[in-house]
Amino acid sequence: MSQVAIPDREQSLDSFIASCQSRVDAALRSCIQNTGSESELTDALLYACLNGGKRIRPVLAYATALAVESDLESADLPACAVELIHSYSLVHDDLPAMDDDDLRRGKPSVHKAYDEATAILVGDALQSIAFGTLTSTESLLSDAMRVKMTQCLASAIGPAGMVGGQFEDFRITGTESSIDKLESLHRQKTGALIGAAVSMGAMCNPSVDEVQLRALQHYAACIGLAFQVQDDVLDEVSDTETLGKPQGSDRQNQKPTYVTLLGLDAARSKAVELVDEAVHAIHQFPESAKQLRDIASYIVNRSH
Repeated sequence: MSQVAIPDREQSLDSFIASCQSRVDAALRSCIQNTGSESELTDALLYACLNGGKRIRPVLAYATALAVESDLESADLPACAVELIHSYSLVHDDLPAMDDDDLRRGKPSVHKAYDEATAILVGDALQSIAFGTLTSTESLLSDAMRVKMTQCLASAIGPAGMVGGQFEDFRITGTESSIDKLESLHRQKTGALIGAAVSMGAMCNPSVDEVQLRALQHYAACIGLAFQVQDDVLDEVSDTETLGKPQGSDRQNQKPTYVTLLGLDAARSKAVELVDEAVHAIHQFPESAKQLRDIASYIVNRSH
């Protein structure tokens, strides 16, 4: 799909992430511009998707494809689909009825840059484009594998995954909670889509076995939770300019976080423990999993 150079195992993590970002951004632009939508809607879709962002989920899809010795080009469409879903979730999360955030990635949220109705429709359209992309006949994957990936992604974002987690997040805001409840919520809200990115990356190699898949899913569960713990830490200690969104918004909105329940130092320690567990989960993978190991460390060392 993309003409951007394929990232490889020998790159530094920064270089690997940058090349994956360029690759998936080109794919996202192509997917959106080929929808045939009205130009104003296309502009809003591009604004929602190409307005910065770490692209952690597509990077994970690419890194996992490398880890299982897959042809990396096979990960283009899954990587694009998972980022389209992530972008849709952010657009809807920022809405006044949800988190009511005015900033996203250092710029006005979609409902502020356009209007609330446009933001709702942009989110809906991005989800549609994601599944259209994943099932595209341009894919190098077999029909059976594309169906399997589609089922994986649908499950990850539905009532038992991201949407269910977002619903629970909304329901417990302003109430007392516990670590167990918070972990369950974030394994759905944040972890499920990260898990889908890893699983779909693994599926790029049809020969991946169940032992490998379970190890990768364990890895994904750990880094998904670590990602959220680090987000909670950064929401407490960073600043709005660095975060690209309002600092302290979770506390202001009375949302339970790992910091409010555990304290700052314990939350940081928990993130490190989860990363150690993630790296151990894939200890039997060869050097091909180097980028996955590096990404795990990056998650708890990032500043935004």
